[in-house]
Amino acid sequence: MNKLDLMKDKKFMFGAVLIVANRMDTLLERELKEYDVTAKQWFLTVVIDNSFDESPTIKEIAREMGSSHQNIKQVALKLEQKGLLVLEKDSKDARVTRLKLTEECYKFSQVIQSRATNFTQALFDGIEEEDMSKARSTLQRMMANLIKMDQGDKAE
Repeated sequence: MNKLDLMKDKKFMFGAVLIVANRMDTLLERELKEYDVTAKQWFLTVVIDNSFDESPTIKEIAREMGSSHQNIKQVALKLEQKGLLVLEKDSKDARVTRLKLTEECYKFSQVIQSRATNFTQALFDGIEEEDMSKARSTLQRMMANLIKMDQGDKAE
């Protein structure tokens, strides 16, 4: 038996989540390098496409991704330079900037779709549906706890 086997579940999960995130980021960077798109840039387009019915604001995306307004704006500006995204002033409130995916972005998504599918299948290889369901529930609870912790920091 090694040290990891003896580690308490919470401690193991804490470290494992960080390791999985780092390794996924590294592998995604490698997959996307030939397209001159970073993992964060790609993920921003995925969040916009999958989480919103209309063009979201920078603030909405920052909240959804658990990131800062400044970080999202930096990533969005890089995507705009690449022609994958447009930053538009809101028609009702000029102080608000909305992010809109371009046709070029949708074409890019189609090009990498099979690679994304292969990546996801390899990542979850051998994991049963029941385990996926439990992991989803655990991660949702962790995300809710992080939001609560963040709001507590802002209340002080």
